[in-house]
Amino acid sequence: MNLLRGKLEEQLGAMRAERKDLAKESGEVKLGDVNAGHVLGGMRGLTGLLCDTSTVTPTEGLAIRNTPILDLTTGSPEETFYLLITGERPDEAALSELQGAFRAHSSVPHYVWNVLEAMPSDSHPMVMLSTALMTMERESKFRAAYDAGTSKDELWVAMLEDVLLLLSRISTIAAGIYRMKFNKGERIAPRTDLDWSANFAYMLGHSDGNDQFADLIRMYLVLHSDHGGGNVSAFAAHTVGSALSDVFYALSAGLNGLAGPLHGLANQECLKFVLSVHERFNGVPSDKQLTEFIWERLNNRQVIPGFGHAVLRVTDPRFTAFHNFGLQHCAGDEIFQVVDKMFNIVPKVLQEHGKATNPWPNVDAASGSLLYHYGLKEFEFYTVMFGVSRALGICSQIVLNRALLSPIVRPKAITTAKLKEMIGANA
Repeated sequence: MNLLRGKLEEQLGAMRAERKDLAKESGEVKLGDVNAGHVLGGMRGLTGLLCDTSTVTPTEGLAIRNTPILDLTTGSPEETFYLLITGERPDEAALSELQGAFRAHSSVPHYVWNVLEAMPSDSHPMVMLSTALMTMERESKFRAAYDAGTSKDELWVAMLEDVLLLLSRISTIAAGIYRMKFNKGERIAPRTDLDWSANFAYMLGHSDGNDQFADLIRMYLVLHSDHGGGNVSAFAAHTVGSALSDVFYALSAGLNGLAGPLHGLANQECLKFVLSVHERFNGVPSDKQLTEFIWERLNNRQVIPGFGHAVLRVTDPRFTAFHNFGLQHCAGDEIFQVVDKMFNIVPKVLQEHGKATNPWPNVDAASGSLLYHYGLKEFEFYTVMFGVSRALGICSQIVLNRALLSPIVRPKAITTAKLKEMIGANA
């Protein structure tokens, strides 16, 4: 990976100097005040991390290196990965080299499959994916380099090698888990003539590598690739990586956080809700039926899955991308029609209800219905799909944090008694 490594080496001197100067000259500048609500609320909204790969703003949504996510939907995950790490889009040579590196290591060693095959049949797919990554830790170049006494200034090179190996294999592993867990037949080996996302679609068994499902998977992997540094999966991986643990440990930790119901499970919960609406009305409800149903839920103090966001105050641009794809390719699908009708009705009801901070749909409101349309109906696997995509962003953050010599994460914790004492003193 000479071109990607070379591009990052070009940038490192200035990037390291910038952070060093900021720490020296502006380290005492206050960025805000910590209040008791921050301490009690899981640090929500508290500025305390650096993450240059992506940002999420209330009015614009996700941007990858200052590029709006909607501007990336026609590109490939490999292009997005290069952009995440370098801040630049790859030229033809760099993209070809990166795609070649992903293909070169896409086959998974037998020892990984042996471990997965030995697991209980009721193991969750996310447990299987996390276990597979941990199993490969023995191959870490980063750990070997650290053990050999490599300078911290140079450890990022070995981390980049680990990341490329991991990303090359994670889609093959995920596809193998899908076929193994859900009795889809023999594993499908990766092809040498397909790029990363097309190969993933092909290995899942729902695509010939050149169809609508492959296009959906390509866009899915781009849209879910990164979402800032403060979400549970990114923060967990960053914290583990900050201890100089290698990427196999760190990404596994991040995926374990992604598996939680308050994080990565949201897309399947949204689809379950959409299917329940379809079942309740024995098809697509009328506008009047859906409006009354939404009011019924709200009056019973129930949420509307897929609507609202912790940061956004507009329609999630990732929802827009999925919604447009659905309108183009599966407008006749009744499940998607429910999603479309909810998009047109739910925000109006929520606005009239008046208690929703953000009445607009998020990415989870549409993604599951599209996977379902193309035959990928095993809900337990949806978070694995999410994890394969999010690995792009998490791995990019890990490489940059090692390249920029980011310190270990070590916030101060206090007891409840001490918090009450501080509240009393400052009330």
